[in-house]
Amino acid sequence: MNPVAVNKRIDVLDYLRGFALLGIILVNILPLLAVNLPAQGSGDASYQRFLFLFVEGRFYTLFSFLFGVGFYLFISRANAKGKNGFLLFLRRIFILFIFGYIHVKFHPGEALTVYAVTGLLLMPFYKVRKQVNLWIGILLLLVCSILAYKLFMVVPVMLLGIAAGQYRIFERIAGKTKQVAWFTGIMLVMSVMGLLYQYQYLPALPFGVFAGGVGEDTHMFLSIGIMIGPILSAFYAGMLILLLRLSIVQKLLSPLKNYGRMALTNYLFQTIFIYLAGYVFNLFENVSYLQSLFVCVTIYVIQLIFTNIWFRFFLFGPLEWVWRMMTYLEVPPIRKHVKVHGD
Repeated sequence: MNPVAVNKRIDVLDYLRGFALLGIILVNILPLLAVNLPAQGSGDASYQRFLFLFVEGRFYTLFSFLFGVGFYLFISRANAKGKNGFLLFLRRIFILFIFGYIHVKFHPGEALTVYAVTGLLLMPFYKVRKQVNLWIGILLLLVCSILAYKLFMVVPVMLLGIAAGQYRIFERIAGKTKQVAWFTGIMLVMSVMGLLYQYQYLPALPFGVFAGGVGEDTHMFLSIGIMIGPILSAFYAGMLILLLRLSIVQKLLSPLKNYGRMALTNYLFQTIFIYLAGYVFNLFENVSYLQSLFVCVTIYVIQLIFTNIWFRFFLFGPLEWVWRMMTYLEVPPIRKHVKVHGD
């Protein structure tokens, strides 16, 4: 296998993680606050359609892919330091499962327990040739997409992330602007085609996805959304990577990079802030779709400000530090003036 830089952090992955988190909360908030069904022809109905065309299943897929990339990088870098990468990763995903097990009590359908179990199942693929992982991932993704198995799509998407790590795509991406542009263009064309196909089945009336069963048309609309989710995810990722070629975009989005560096903390605290807002302002079953967007934007502002202030003084996010400590069974320095080897 190709050597992996031991300490070098890959900034583009942090940008992508932060971007994925921004989209995930927009959908997660809906069942947590029991958001009201929109009235026909209202702004809430339009926003619901936007969410299920451009957000639902798109950012969760990207986050799953990035977990696969991180899976490969973690084991490879641990091995490069002379440590037992597999043992450390086992401990790491066990701790992640504990975080998820606690989280799922408040947020049914959360991602961490799924990632931990999937990571355990995919550990043997770390030693499989990258070409094999790539093609298995693509074939499984096609099958799961056609069958619209959203939960099971985590497996091929994460496997493709492992393959991306094996190909060292994100470590070499700085000099691949032309290839990224072509990839993004192809994903754009496929995304437009997929969205036009999905739009044909757009329900005439607002739909209560989280309130029980849905009609046949709505089910078809949502199933197609699951099918094309990875395509839109790939387009979003490619477009963001291209935009980050511009120094002004890097500066404007620099808070997003830190937001992604603290992905575990921010993901879990999104749920805490949603419940806090629900209890303080009595929002449960009393909030509309557009009002849920305003809640999300408020949480964005709070978390982005906190995250960027935090990293002025500390090396790791609070829960990332705990996760690291329990993984390595040692207390790592957290204050920024103390030198430490990177992940």
